[in-house]
Amino acid sequence: MNWLREHPEVRTIRVAAADLNGVARGKRIPARFAEKVMREGTRFPYSALNLDIWGEDIDDSPLVFDSGDADGVLMPTERGFLPMPWLAAPTALLPIWMFHEDGRPYDGDPRQALARVMDGFRARGLTPVVATELEFFLIDDSGSRLRVPPSPRSGKRRTGGEILSLRALDAFDAFFTALYDACEAMDIPADTAISEAGPGQFEINLMHQADGLKAADDAWLFKMLVKGLARQHGFAASFMAKPYDVWSGNGMHCHFSVLDAQGRNIFDDGGPEGTAALRHAIGGCLDAMPGSTLLFAPHANSFDRLVPDAHAPTGIAWAYENRTTAIRVPAGSPAARRIEHRVAGGDVNPYLSLAAILGAALDGIARQAAAPPPISGNAYAQDLAQLPGTWAEAIEAFAQSAEMRAIFPDELIENYLLTKRQELHYMSELSPEQQVELYLDTV
Repeated sequence: MNWLREHPEVRTIRVAAADLNGVARGKRIPARFAEKVMREGTRFPYSALNLDIWGEDIDDSPLVFDSGDADGVLMPTERGFLPMPWLAAPTALLPIWMFHEDGRPYDGDPRQALARVMDGFRARGLTPVVATELEFFLIDDSGSRLRVPPSPRSGKRRTGGEILSLRALDAFDAFFTALYDACEAMDIPADTAISEAGPGQFEINLMHQADGLKAADDAWLFKMLVKGLARQHGFAASFMAKPYDVWSGNGMHCHFSVLDAQGRNIFDDGGPEGTAALRHAIGGCLDAMPGSTLLFAPHANSFDRLVPDAHAPTGIAWAYENRTTAIRVPAGSPAARRIEHRVAGGDVNPYLSLAAILGAALDGIARQAAAPPPISGNAYAQDLAQLPGTWAEAIEAFAQSAEMRAIFPDELIENYLLTKRQELHYMSELSPEQQVELYLDTV
């Protein structure tokens, strides 16, 4: 409550939790009732965290009519109140997560799923250090086709991708300045920004931290912030995996290392190759990759990104300093030896994506999983086991995955399958243009 007392200008608050698609579900509440919410929480139906991408109930979900559409209790996370700089009126956001009436975590809550994985690390005296890299497009969606917004500085539209172009960044300097100011206010550790391979495409790195839950919170809040702030500046921002057919898509890469109880990086052997624990973690991630692909590519549009020669992996392999593979071990100081997991699109639920990655790595470490030899050269040109090639194949791989059953509660798995199968069913009724319109702001 201290933050709210320091900002008496705030007249309303939003309470919000992430559903299985990563969409914020919540309520608007007058600020004078904030203390009551902090003390008692609020209530949503359990089914509110298991809606489809349109925000509709899941057909035949046991959470709806069979249970009387019962409520769960949502309590504030440790984050507390945050400003919402993309709204005109001073407003505070209170992130929340779901519990049962008796205080037990609700297994269908994606943030609770990641907390469960973090508990597994703590039980072994380990701490993952996590960072994310998020790609997004700035888009003018006011006409019949998507275009790069005109630069507020020059009034011109760029027509091509400008990798690492300062000119492309500076064309939207007012937006990026406001974005970094907002990240500072929301305690989102935004670091380097670059222009990427697509027109109007950018990437911002969020700094590594020894708190996997906060890293996921930061990614979830960052996506909300970027989309809201872009609209304030007169254009859209989208994390959808592939808004343009002819340009590379958006990814959300995850970098992580693991510290032992003494704070030592268990991947560091003082040299470039890393330890056996590094290879065990890689082995766990590779073993889980077919089953976890649905979490990294959760929507119809996601699979347009996972194609050869498009800066997104398609083969299940790892390598040192190689961006064509699903898992890359970056070069650099041995003390910072880490894994970069490159499969996830920008359209993911960060809680589920990080839970799948870190849960698989922990499993690999625990059972000393064997990793295959690292490859060299172009992964697209090699005969490798492949990620599921279609959305339907990924749904079935997730359903059959023993690795996913070991990481996630049964209730979350069953709810997620119902969600994705419903989305798959109804997506066939939409044209490609309608799909883009659906995903552009939603994910």
